[in-house]
Amino acid sequence: MIKNHSLILHTEKQSIHLQIPEDLSVRVALDIEGLRVRAACGGIGTCGACTIKTVKGDFTPLTLAEWQKIPPEEREHGVRLACQLYLKSDAEVFLDNPAPSSNWKSFNLQHWPDYHYPNFDVKNSFYAVAVDLGTTHIRLSFWDRNTQQRIACRHGNNPQVALGEDVLTRLDVHRQREANLQSLTQIVRDAIIEGIRDILARDIGEIKSILAKVGVVNIVGNTAMLALLSGQDGSELYDPESWEHPIACLADDVFSWKQSWRMPNANITIQAPLAGFIGSDILADLIAINITQHSKPILLADFGTNTEIALWDGKQLWLTSVPGGPAFEGVGLQNGLSAEAGAIRAVNLNNDSFVLETVDDQTAKGFCASGFVDAIALLRMTGEIKLSGRFLNAHPEGFLLDKSNPYTAIKSGDIDAFQRAKASTAAAMQQLLVLANISTHNLSELWICGAFGQHLNVHNAQTSGLIPTMDCSRIKLFGNAALSGCEKMILAPNAKKITDELRQRIHVVNLSHYPEYDDCFINHLRLQPFIGDE
Repeated sequence: MIKNHSLILHTEKQSIHLQIPEDLSVRVALDIEGLRVRAACGGIGTCGACTIKTVKGDFTPLTLAEWQKIPPEEREHGVRLACQLYLKSDAEVFLDNPAPSSNWKSFNLQHWPDYHYPNFDVKNSFYAVAVDLGTTHIRLSFWDRNTQQRIACRHGNNPQVALGEDVLTRLDVHRQREANLQSLTQIVRDAIIEGIRDILARDIGEIKSILAKVGVVNIVGNTAMLALLSGQDGSELYDPESWEHPIACLADDVFSWKQSWRMPNANITIQAPLAGFIGSDILADLIAINITQHSKPILLADFGTNTEIALWDGKQLWLTSVPGGPAFEGVGLQNGLSAEAGAIRAVNLNNDSFVLETVDDQTAKGFCASGFVDAIALLRMTGEIKLSGRFLNAHPEGFLLDKSNPYTAIKSGDIDAFQRAKASTAAAMQQLLVLANISTHNLSELWICGAFGQHLNVHNAQTSGLIPTMDCSRIKLFGNAALSGCEKMILAPNAKKITDELRQRIHVVNLSHYPEYDDCFINHLRLQPFIGDE
C-alpha cells in the first residue's frame, strides 16, 4: 500500500502543508496544488530548472539527472530537482524561486484511465488536444497520437465567469451588443490557447514548433459555451423549438482562428451539442464509460450549472437536462466557492462538532458543492434542519458550522437554492425511469460525472434525496468523464463511427411536455431520501 507523507514547503512569502504519496514527485504534487517550481522539460530532469532545497526528512537518492545538473557545492547544501525528488518520510523543503502564479493547475494522473488503440498514420501533424469547456472551468489535455502518450493535462477557470456566473446571463450580455459577443468569444479562445501554451512551456520546453504540428483540437461542452466559442449569438437557445433538436455550433472564422493560435495544420472541431440545452459534454461522458457496451440499465448525471441526465435502457438513450443553478457549482451560495483553496469540500461529524475538510487544507473561506451537500445531510441528521428545509431554531445570520468563522455560515436562502436544484434533478431522474419503464432497483450502475462528482459523499447525497437510494457499490464517481471521453474522440480510429452511432440512439426528453414532472418536483423538495418507484 502506498504511503502518504507530510511535506512542509516554505517560500519567502508563505508556508504550506501537503500530503504527498510516496510515488508522486514533489514537482507533480506542487503542480497539482498550484504552487509551481520552474520547469521546461516535463519532469525528466533535463532542464535543471526545478531546484528546491531539502531542509529535513528522508528522500530518494540523487538521480543521474541531478548529478549532471546540480553543481557539487549546491548538492552539499541539499539542493535537489523537484521532478526527481520523492518522499520517504515526513519532510520539509524550501523553494527559493517559485514559478509565476498561473490560472492553470495540473491533474493528478495517477488514477486517470489509459487507452490502448492501434497506432495510425497521422503524418507530421501528430499532436492533438482535447478540451472540455464548462461554464465555470476549462479542462484540457495534450497528446502525442503517434506514441499514444498523454503529455499533460491542465484545468483552470473559465474567465467568462467575470461577465456572468450562469449561461443565460452570459447570453444576455452578448445579445446586448455585438462587441460583447466578440469579447466573450475571444476571452474563452484566449484562455484555451493559454492553457495549451502552459503545457508546452512546462512539459515539453517548446511552443511555436509544436503548435505547428498540432493536427486535431477536439472541443466538447455545454451548448451555450460552445455557441459563444463559435462566435454565434445563441439566439437558437431562446427558441423553444430548438430544445429537442441538435444545434450546430460552427465557427465561420476557423482559418483566422487557427492563425491566431499558430496552428496552421489543426482541424479544430466543436462537437455539436445534442439539443438546445444538452451539450456534447454528456456525449463525451457516455463515450468515456462505454455505455452502449452494457446490456443492463445505467443512469448517468453530469452535475453543473446545467445538469444533464442520461438513462441507457439497453437499446436507446433517454436524455434530458434541468437547471442545476449555481448551487451545484458552489458559487451560487451566500458563502459559496468553486473548488478552490479554502473551499469546504467535505464535512464530517465528530461527537457534536463539525469537522471541515478544505481544499489545500487552507482556512475555510466558503463551501463548494460537495461540502454543502455534506453539511445539509448532517444538519438533517442532527435535527437542526427540518424535512421542509427550514431551521429548527431561528438563525438570522445563518447556522455556523465553525462558530469562529463567518464563512462557514449556511443561510435559509442557501438551503432553498439547494432544494430546488436537487428537486429538479431527482424529479428528472425519476421521469426518465418512468418513461423507460425501469425501476431504480433494476439499475446496474449510477454514474456521477462533472467536478461535483470528484469529492461527493454518496451516502450524504442519498440522505438529502439528491440521488436515488441504491447500493453504494453500484454508484461510480467520474469527475473528469467529459475530458476522458473527449480524449477517446481524438485517439480512437473509429471515433466518428462511435459518436454517430451514439447520436442515433438518443431520445431527447423535454420535461415541459410532462405535467406530472411538476408534481414530482414538488415531492422532491423535501430533504428526504429518493427511494424511487414513487
